[in-house]
Amino acid sequence: MSKQVLRFGVIGCGLMGREFASAAARWAHLLDMEIKPEIVAVCDTNPKLMEWFSGNFASVKQCTADFNALLENPEIDAVYCAVPHNLHQDLYLAIIRAGKHLLGEKPFGMNLEQNTAILQELKNHPELIVRCSSEFPFFPAAQKIINMALEKKFGRIIEVEAGFHHSSDLDPNKAINWKRMIAVNGEYGVMGDLGFHTVHIPFRLGWKPQNVRAVLSNIITERPDSTGKLVPCETWDNAHLLSSVLHDDYEFPMGLSMKRIAPGEQNTWFIKIAGTELSAEFSTKYPKTLRTMPYSSGAAQAWHDLDVGYDTAYPTITGNIFEFGLGDAILQMWAAFCDEVAGNTPRFQCATALEAASSHKLFTAALESQRASSVVALDWE
Repeated sequence: MSKQVLRFGVIGCGLMGREFASAAARWAHLLDMEIKPEIVAVCDTNPKLMEWFSGNFASVKQCTADFNALLENPEIDAVYCAVPHNLHQDLYLAIIRAGKHLLGEKPFGMNLEQNTAILQELKNHPELIVRCSSEFPFFPAAQKIINMALEKKFGRIIEVEAGFHHSSDLDPNKAINWKRMIAVNGEYGVMGDLGFHTVHIPFRLGWKPQNVRAVLSNIITERPDSTGKLVPCETWDNAHLLSSVLHDDYEFPMGLSMKRIAPGEQNTWFIKIAGTELSAEFSTKYPKTLRTMPYSSGAAQAWHDLDVGYDTAYPTITGNIFEFGLGDAILQMWAAFCDEVAGNTPRFQCATALEAASSHKLFTAALESQRASSVVALDWE
């Protein structure tokens, strides 16, 4: 069966750009997909990164350091854009104005003002599919937790906890990078880096904070630059946000944590929901384990560990008994994006631009809370 080809340009050929290329190369892993991506053009200021693409993908016909030249290419239907936060506004606006579908990296603008400009331009192009990269909810156990919530199996929700932790900045001798610079990352710090992954499922389920009290930490205040000279680290390493969520006419607490300095954690994303009739939790530390505790009056309170296996939103050639990993989640996310561009209803929709905008509202309030050491109310009207 011939498949519809969705021709992509990639702007930003670093880590996540290569992950997308790898997903495209594995497309035969998916079953029953009517559309497939093909990378035809790449853009980066580093020629070495573009050489990796052209050397591995015969479909790449254009390599350019000028994103405008890529966007003028009539052979491109959609763009994947993975660049530092300070470039989001200019590039996302240009991509949308060029009439290209877009999967962009979080946080969709360096701050609320930039994100608002992107959302305003998107209103002028309702024909475009514009989504935010967020792969972790595609883990099979995370999908099951989402379905439990949609089916209202938790009873009255007691509390929710979500987070994304790693230890990449624990070493004080690690050279400073752009994520520690306000001019490139923005004031959000770790919230701009890891925050959207943390709030994706709560926002998808309609759990928006009514208020927030934030405690933000700048733990390592100086790092060596490329010459070895110590320079200031301007952004937040870790963030703890405590909120109350109004749900079904009652409130429950929600704790959100994002950490670039969490000793021992490599790349741990998690979601925990406690309810009066069911509790459930999942962490990528144990990628095939879904923990649940069903409860009824007088029954024993006992946690159950279930090996979920390879039970995915989009079917693949992999047997159900095997394990699921990050590369598989990225492939599932891309399947959902391409499926939606093809005009289908995705089996699980990628994160939307409006969900990214909600994260900006929350993180802006968190900065205000940190400055004032106070609880800040949020209005979602």
